[in-house]
Amino acid sequence: MDHASKSMAGTGVGRVAPSPAARPGDPGPLAPDRALAELQAGNRRFVTGVPRHPNQDASHRAAVADGQHPFAVIVGCSDSRLAAEIIFDRGLGDLFVVRTAGHTVGPEVLGSVEYALTVLGTPLVVVLGHDSCGAVQAARAAASTGTPPVGHLRAVVDAVVPSLHRAAERGVEDIDGIVDIHIAQTVEAMLADSPVLAAEVAAGRCAVVGMSYRLSAGEVRTVAAVPAGSVPAVAAAPDAPDALSAPAAPNALSAPAAPNALSAPAAA
Repeated sequence: MDHASKSMAGTGVGRVAPSPAARPGDPGPLAPDRALAELQAGNRRFVTGVPRHPNQDASHRAAVADGQHPFAVIVGCSDSRLAAEIIFDRGLGDLFVVRTAGHTVGPEVLGSVEYALTVLGTPLVVVLGHDSCGAVQAARAAASTGTPPVGHLRAVVDAVVPSLHRAAERGVEDIDGIVDIHIAQTVEAMLADSPVLAAEVAAGRCAVVGMSYRLSAGEVRTVAAVPAGSVPAVAAAPDAPDALSAPAAPNALSAPAAPNALSAPAAA
Protein backbone atom coordinates (compact mmCIF):
# COMPACT_ATOMS: atom_id res chain seq x y z
CA MET A 1 0.00 0.00 0.00
CA ASP A 2 1.41 3.40 -0.92
CA HIS A 3 1.98 6.23 1.54
CA ALA A 4 -1.21 8.10 0.66
CA SER A 5 -3.36 4.96 0.82
CA LYS A 6 -1.97 4.11 4.24
CA SER A 7 -2.77 7.57 5.52
CA MET A 8 -6.30 7.45 4.15
CA ALA A 9 -6.87 3.96 5.47
CA GLY A 10 -5.84 5.13 8.89
CA THR A 11 -8.57 7.74 8.88
CA GLY A 12 -11.28 5.38 7.67
CA VAL A 13 -11.19 6.77 4.14
CA GLY A 14 -11.94 4.26 1.40
CA ARG A 15 -13.82 3.91 -1.84
CA VAL A 16 -17.16 3.17 -0.25
CA ALA A 17 -20.11 5.14 -1.61
CA PRO A 18 -18.28 8.40 -2.37
CA SER A 19 -20.35 11.51 -2.80
CA PRO A 20 -20.91 11.90 -6.56
CA ALA A 21 -19.57 15.03 -8.17
CA ALA A 22 -22.50 17.23 -9.01
CA ARG A 23 -23.22 18.45 -12.50
CA PRO A 24 -23.05 22.27 -12.52
CA GLY A 25 -26.60 23.42 -11.87
CA ASP A 26 -27.77 19.84 -11.24
CA PRO A 27 -27.28 17.61 -8.18
CA GLY A 28 -26.84 14.48 -10.33
CA PRO A 29 -23.47 12.81 -10.97
CA LEU A 30 -21.22 14.16 -13.70
CA ALA A 31 -19.46 11.94 -16.25
CA PRO A 32 -15.76 12.57 -16.99
CA ASP A 33 -16.41 13.80 -20.54
CA ARG A 34 -19.09 16.21 -19.33
CA ALA A 35 -16.76 17.50 -16.62
CA LEU A 36 -14.13 18.22 -19.27
CA ALA A 37 -16.72 19.94 -21.45
CA GLU A 38 -17.69 22.19 -18.53
CA LEU A 39 -14.06 23.26 -18.07
CA GLN A 40 -13.59 23.91 -21.77
CA ALA A 41 -16.79 25.94 -21.96
CA GLY A 42 -15.75 28.01 -18.97
CA ASN A 43 -12.36 28.71 -20.50
CA ARG A 44 -14.01 29.85 -23.74
CA ARG A 45 -16.12 32.30 -21.74
CA PHE A 46 -12.99 33.59 -20.01
CA VAL A 47 -11.06 33.99 -23.27
CA THR A 48 -13.89 35.82 -25.03
CA GLY A 49 -14.50 38.15 -22.10
CA VAL A 50 -18.01 36.97 -21.25
CA PRO A 51 -17.55 35.10 -17.94
CA ARG A 52 -20.63 34.15 -15.94
CA HIS A 53 -18.87 33.92 -12.56
CA PRO A 54 -21.11 31.01 -11.52
CA ASN A 55 -21.49 29.79 -7.96
CA GLN A 56 -19.89 32.85 -6.39
CA ASP A 57 -22.84 34.49 -4.66
CA ALA A 58 -23.85 34.43 -1.01
CA SER A 59 -26.61 31.86 -1.50
CA HIS A 60 -24.26 29.37 -3.14
CA ARG A 61 -21.65 30.01 -0.45
CA ALA A 62 -24.23 28.97 2.12
CA ALA A 63 -25.33 25.99 0.03
CA VAL A 64 -21.85 24.46 -0.10
CA ALA A 65 -20.95 25.17 3.52
CA ASP A 66 -21.99 21.68 4.62
CA GLY A 67 -20.32 19.71 1.84
CA GLN A 68 -18.46 19.80 -1.44
CA HIS A 69 -18.91 17.98 -4.74
CA PRO A 70 -16.18 19.29 -7.07
CA PHE A 71 -16.41 18.00 -10.62
CA ALA A 72 -12.68 18.31 -11.39
CA VAL A 73 -9.34 18.05 -9.62
CA ILE A 74 -6.83 20.58 -10.92
CA VAL A 75 -3.19 19.71 -10.26
CA GLY A 76 -1.68 22.96 -11.40
CA CYS A 77 1.41 25.11 -11.31
CA SER A 78 1.60 27.65 -8.49
CA ASP A 79 2.13 30.54 -10.92
CA SER A 80 0.08 33.51 -9.73
CA ARG A 81 -1.41 33.95 -13.22
CA LEU A 82 -2.87 30.45 -13.28
CA ALA A 83 -5.90 30.72 -10.98
CA ALA A 84 -8.10 27.78 -11.97
CA GLU A 85 -11.45 29.17 -10.84
CA ILE A 86 -10.84 32.28 -12.93
CA ILE A 87 -9.51 30.79 -16.16
CA PHE A 88 -12.23 28.10 -16.16
CA ASP A 89 -14.95 30.55 -15.02
CA ARG A 90 -16.09 28.45 -12.06
CA GLY A 91 -17.00 29.14 -8.45
CA LEU A 92 -17.12 27.81 -4.91
CA GLY A 93 -17.20 24.03 -4.63
CA ASP A 94 -16.60 23.38 -8.35
CA LEU A 95 -12.89 22.60 -8.43
CA PHE A 96 -10.57 20.72 -6.05
CA VAL A 97 -7.28 22.53 -6.61
CA VAL A 98 -3.78 21.33 -5.71
CA ARG A 99 -0.91 23.60 -6.76
CA THR A 100 2.87 23.27 -6.68
CA ALA A 101 5.66 24.94 -8.62
CA GLY A 102 5.87 23.26 -12.00
CA HIS A 103 2.87 21.06 -11.05
CA THR A 104 5.38 18.69 -9.45
CA VAL A 105 3.84 15.67 -7.77
CA GLY A 106 4.73 13.95 -4.49
CA PRO A 107 2.89 11.84 -1.90
CA GLU A 108 0.90 14.76 -0.49
CA VAL A 109 -0.33 15.77 -3.93
CA LEU A 110 -1.27 12.20 -4.81
CA GLY A 111 -3.01 11.79 -1.48
CA SER A 112 -5.05 14.92 -2.15
CA VAL A 113 -6.02 13.64 -5.61
CA GLU A 114 -6.97 10.24 -4.20
CA TYR A 115 -9.12 11.92 -1.54
CA ALA A 116 -11.05 13.80 -4.22
CA LEU A 117 -11.56 10.63 -6.24
CA THR A 118 -12.46 8.15 -3.51
CA VAL A 119 -14.27 10.38 -1.02
CA LEU A 120 -15.76 13.16 -3.12
CA GLY A 121 -16.35 11.11 -6.28
CA THR A 122 -14.64 13.64 -8.55
CA PRO A 123 -14.62 12.29 -12.14
CA LEU A 124 -11.83 14.30 -13.77
CA VAL A 125 -8.17 15.02 -13.00
CA VAL A 126 -6.46 17.82 -14.91
CA VAL A 127 -2.73 18.54 -14.89
CA LEU A 128 -2.51 22.24 -15.68
CA GLY A 129 0.76 23.76 -16.86
CA HIS A 130 1.52 26.92 -18.80
CA ASP A 131 3.92 28.45 -21.28
CA SER A 132 7.16 30.07 -20.07
CA CYS A 133 7.04 27.98 -16.90
CA GLY A 134 9.60 29.27 -14.39
CA ALA A 135 10.10 25.86 -12.79
CA VAL A 136 10.99 24.30 -16.14
CA GLN A 137 13.33 27.18 -16.93
CA ALA A 138 15.01 26.81 -13.53
CA ALA A 139 15.48 23.09 -14.11
CA ARG A 140 16.98 23.69 -17.54
CA ALA A 141 19.35 26.32 -16.16
CA ALA A 142 20.45 24.00 -13.36
CA ALA A 143 20.97 21.14 -15.80
CA SER A 144 23.02 23.27 -18.19
CA THR A 145 25.32 24.57 -15.46
CA GLY A 146 25.40 21.42 -13.35
CA THR A 147 24.70 23.57 -10.32
CA PRO A 148 21.55 22.64 -8.38
CA PRO A 149 19.56 25.34 -6.60
CA VAL A 150 19.78 25.66 -2.85
CA GLY A 151 17.12 24.75 -0.33
CA HIS A 152 13.89 22.98 -1.13
CA LEU A 153 13.82 24.39 -4.66
CA ARG A 154 16.15 21.48 -5.44
CA ALA A 155 13.19 19.10 -5.04
CA VAL A 156 11.19 21.03 -7.64
CA VAL A 157 14.08 21.03 -10.10
CA ASP A 158 14.78 17.31 -9.58
CA ALA A 159 11.13 16.54 -10.34
CA VAL A 160 11.36 18.38 -13.66
CA VAL A 161 14.70 16.91 -14.79
CA PRO A 162 13.19 13.68 -16.23
CA SER A 163 11.10 15.83 -18.57
CA LEU A 164 14.26 17.60 -19.73
CA HIS A 165 15.81 14.24 -20.55
CA ARG A 166 12.73 13.21 -22.51
CA ALA A 167 12.73 16.49 -24.41
CA ALA A 168 16.40 15.99 -25.29
CA GLU A 169 15.67 12.49 -26.59
CA ARG A 170 13.02 13.97 -28.87
CA GLY A 171 15.12 16.91 -29.99
CA VAL A 172 12.80 19.44 -28.36
CA GLU A 173 14.64 22.58 -27.26
CA ASP A 174 12.10 25.39 -27.01
CA ILE A 175 10.79 26.01 -23.52
CA ASP A 176 7.11 25.66 -24.38
CA GLY A 177 7.70 22.35 -26.13
CA ILE A 178 9.48 21.14 -23.00
CA VAL A 179 6.54 22.35 -20.91
CA ASP A 180 4.16 20.23 -23.00
CA ILE A 181 6.38 17.20 -22.47
CA HIS A 182 6.52 17.93 -18.74
CA ILE A 183 2.72 18.11 -18.56
CA ALA A 184 2.38 14.77 -20.34
CA GLN A 185 5.06 13.22 -18.16
CA THR A 186 3.29 14.47 -15.03
CA VAL A 187 0.13 12.70 -16.20
CA GLU A 188 2.16 9.55 -16.74
CA ALA A 189 3.92 9.81 -13.38
CA MET A 190 0.65 10.27 -11.49
CA LEU A 191 -0.82 7.14 -13.03
CA ALA A 192 2.38 5.21 -12.41
CA ASP A 193 2.71 6.32 -8.79
CA SER A 194 -0.96 6.08 -7.79
CA PRO A 195 -2.60 2.67 -8.21
CA VAL A 196 -5.74 4.31 -6.82
CA LEU A 197 -5.87 6.80 -9.69
CA ALA A 198 -5.05 4.14 -12.29
CA ALA A 199 -7.82 1.91 -10.92
CA GLU A 200 -10.37 4.74 -11.03
CA VAL A 201 -9.49 5.38 -14.67
CA ALA A 202 -9.64 1.68 -15.58
CA ALA A 203 -13.03 1.37 -13.86
CA GLY A 204 -14.42 4.20 -15.99
CA ARG A 205 -15.01 6.51 -13.05
CA CYS A 206 -12.32 9.04 -13.90
CA ALA A 207 -10.33 10.50 -16.79
CA VAL A 208 -6.98 12.30 -16.69
CA VAL A 209 -6.14 15.20 -18.98
CA GLY A 210 -3.03 17.34 -19.37
CA MET A 211 -3.61 20.96 -20.37
CA SER A 212 -1.32 23.86 -21.22
CA TYR A 213 -2.40 27.45 -20.58
CA ARG A 214 -1.25 30.39 -22.70
CA LEU A 215 -0.59 33.32 -20.42
CA SER A 216 -1.18 36.06 -23.00
CA ALA A 217 -4.22 34.55 -24.72
CA GLY A 218 -5.84 33.00 -21.64
CA GLU A 219 -6.71 29.80 -23.47
CA VAL A 220 -6.02 26.18 -22.57
CA ARG A 221 -5.27 23.34 -24.96
CA THR A 222 -5.07 19.62 -24.35
CA VAL A 223 -1.65 18.00 -24.68
CA ALA A 224 -2.36 14.60 -23.08
CA ALA A 225 -5.49 12.58 -22.39
CA VAL A 226 -6.21 9.25 -20.70
CA PRO A 227 -9.94 8.51 -21.19
CA ALA A 228 -12.13 6.92 -18.56
CA GLY A 229 -12.31 3.18 -19.05
CA SER A 230 -8.84 2.84 -20.53
CA VAL A 231 -6.18 0.78 -18.80
CA PRO A 232 -3.19 3.09 -18.37
CA ALA A 233 -0.10 1.38 -19.73
CA VAL A 234 2.01 3.32 -17.25
CA ALA A 235 0.15 2.05 -14.20
CA ALA A 236 2.57 -0.83 -13.62
CA ALA A 237 5.81 1.10 -13.13
CA PRO A 238 7.62 4.12 -14.48
CA ASP A 239 10.36 3.40 -17.00
CA ALA A 240 12.87 5.71 -15.40
CA PRO A 241 13.99 6.25 -11.79
CA ASP A 242 11.21 8.02 -9.93
CA ALA A 243 12.54 11.34 -8.70
CA LEU A 244 9.19 12.12 -7.06
CA SER A 245 9.22 9.34 -4.48
CA ALA A 246 12.91 8.71 -3.88
CA PRO A 247 15.77 11.01 -2.81
CA ALA A 248 17.55 12.49 -5.79
CA ALA A 249 21.01 11.15 -6.53
CA PRO A 250 23.84 13.67 -6.09
CA ASN A 251 24.29 13.82 -9.87
CA ALA A 252 20.58 13.93 -10.75
CA LEU A 253 21.05 17.07 -12.83
CA SER A 254 23.56 15.44 -15.15
CA ALA A 255 22.42 11.81 -15.08
CA PRO A 256 21.54 10.37 -18.52
CA ALA A 257 17.92 9.72 -19.26
CA ALA A 258 16.62 6.16 -19.32
CA PRO A 259 15.01 4.89 -22.55
CA ASN A 260 11.38 5.86 -22.72
CA ALA A 261 8.47 4.37 -24.63
CA LEU A 262 5.95 7.14 -24.05
CA SER A 263 4.05 7.82 -27.22
CA ALA A 264 2.96 11.26 -28.34
CA PRO A 265 0.17 12.81 -26.20
CA ALA A 266 -3.31 11.94 -27.42
CA ALA A 267 -5.51 14.76 -28.64
CA ALA A 268 -8.71 15.45 -26.73
